[in-house]
Amino acid sequence: MSAIILLVVRIFIALGLYAFLGWAFWTLYQDLIAQSRALSLNALPKLSLRLPDEPTPRLYQQLEITIGRDSNCDLCLADSTVSGHHARLLYRQGQWWLEDLNSTNGTYLNQTRLTEPAVLTGGDEIRCGQVQINIENLS
Repeated sequence: MSAIILLVVRIFIALGLYAFLGWAFWTLYQDLIAQSRALSLNALPKLSLRLPDEPTPRLYQQLEITIGRDSNCDLCLADSTVSGHHARLLYRQGQWWLEDLNSTNGTYLNQTRLTEPAVLTGGDEIRCGQVQINIENLS
């Protein structure tokens, strides 16, 4: 009888040890993911956008910037020729990309209408509807 009790105690101790090791590895993994995200956001370059009627450019440092008339957009443009969610700027593969979001009046990059995502460079000009946005800096 005591051998069965000893076996059950050993099994519970082993299960407890494995549960503790699993929890420790899970915690380490979560910390590693959090550190990775923090480092990637620090490495993210700033994007400087200038609207024609504003004296100073707007600075953004995030992975995705939405442009549109909707108040939820990161760059809200109060113009009737701009769609609610007009375009999107994405940082991926070490570059800034511009993508049209099926807008009514189209998105233009340097007077060329976008039909697929395009890479941005400093000095580019974006036009959403009738609103022009100048890319000043990609650093």
